[in-house]
Amino acid sequence: MAAITDSGDVLLVDIDERIATITINRPNARNALNREVQRKLPLALNRLEADTTVDVVILTGTDPAFSAGVDLKELGAGGDGAADLVLPKDQRGPFPPRRKPLIGAINGVAITGGFELALACDFLVASEHARFADTHARVGVMPGWGLTVLLPQAIGVRRAREMSATGNFINAETALAWGLVNHVVPHDDLLPHARRIAGDIVSNDQAGVQQILETYRQCTDTTADEAWDIERRAATDWARAHLDADEVERRRQAIVDRGRAQL
Repeated sequence: MAAITDSGDVLLVDIDERIATITINRPNARNALNREVQRKLPLALNRLEADTTVDVVILTGTDPAFSAGVDLKELGAGGDGAADLVLPKDQRGPFPPRRKPLIGAINGVAITGGFELALACDFLVASEHARFADTHARVGVMPGWGLTVLLPQAIGVRRAREMSATGNFINAETALAWGLVNHVVPHDDLLPHARRIAGDIVSNDQAGVQQILETYRQCTDTTADEAWDIERRAATDWARAHLDADEVERRRQAIVDRGRAQL
C-alpha cells in the first residue's frame, strides 16, 4: 500500500490495487472539517481523479468518527474568514467535479457538514457504529453542500424534513432501512467490505463505469437543478444576514452534549 501523506497529516491517502483510501485524520477533534481539511480534501480528490493507477476512491475517517462536520471551534472564533466555512464552494457540494466512483465508509458519527460529505459520495457502507444527524438548525447555519438536495433523494422528503427540523440522530440500522446506506457491517469489517465492493468496480470497464455514473448525475440534476440554486442563494443570504460567530460557539457545547446523550 503506497502512502501519499504521512501519518501526522490531517488527511491520509493510501493506494493499493487501484483503490485509493482517503482518511480524515483529526481523531481528537472527531475529524471536524477545519480549513486545512477543507482545502486538502478537494486537492486530494483532484490528484486521484488524474492518477491513472486509481479506479475507485473510498472516503472514511480515523476512529471514532467519520466527521463531526465543520469545525465549530474554528468557526466560533470568528474572523473575516468565518463565513467561508459554510458558504457553498465554486462547485456543487464539497467535492470538485469527478468521474471515478467514490464510496463513503462511515465508521462513526457523520454530522451536519460531515453528513454532507457522506451524501456527496456515490453510495455508503456503514459500520454498526455509524450515526447520522443534521444539526444545521441547532448551530444556526444553513446547509451549503447539497444536503437539502441530496438527503431527500436518499431517504424521501418527509424523513429529510424531520432530520433537519429536529437535529435528531439516526443509527446505522435506521439508515439502512431508510435507504441512506447500502450496507451495515461489523465495525472491524468496514474497510474490508468497502474494498471488496471497490474491487468489484475495478474489475469492470472503467470508461463504462464512469459514463454510467455520469449519466446518473446528469439525470438527477435535471430534476434537482433549481434546488441547487435555491440552496446556494439561501446559504449565501443566511451567512450574510445571520451568521454570528459568538452564537455558534455558545451552541457548540450544547450540540456535543445532546449528541452524547442520543448516542
